[in-house]
Amino acid sequence: MAKPNYVIYPAVFDNVDNDGYYTVTFPDIPDTVTQGKTLTEAVKNAPDALAVALPDYPEYPEPTPIDRVQADNPESIVSYVGVDMKKARQRARDVTVRKNVTIPQSLAREAEVQGINFSATLTEALEAKLG
Repeated sequence: MAKPNYVIYPAVFDNVDNDGYYTVTFPDIPDTVTQGKTLTEAVKNAPDALAVALPDYPEYPEPTPIDRVQADNPESIVSYVGVDMKKARQRARDVTVRKNVTIPQSLAREAEVQGINFSATLTEALEAKLG
């Protein structure tokens, strides 16, 4: 049976005793964990954790009903997390390329002082611009 391209799994978002961070776990995908400084960041990171873990499974596990996961984790936020596995596979094959760019020297100096990663910043800006 073919693996589905889009999957959803219940996730547990827990910030108890985590210094304000949210830890995200998936009861159906053991050993898959991510986190975020905020709930928004944790929700944003959760699909990537699934996208990394699921290719190791010969067949994707059956999702546990969300009400059962919530009952097992009454102090936590429980929500579905979905991931487009087809897109995740495409991203995994997406290799990086080297590009030379020109920016004002003063901007380059200030970015270096602040420890900004130029490649990551350009990637984020391009992704935001492209939607």
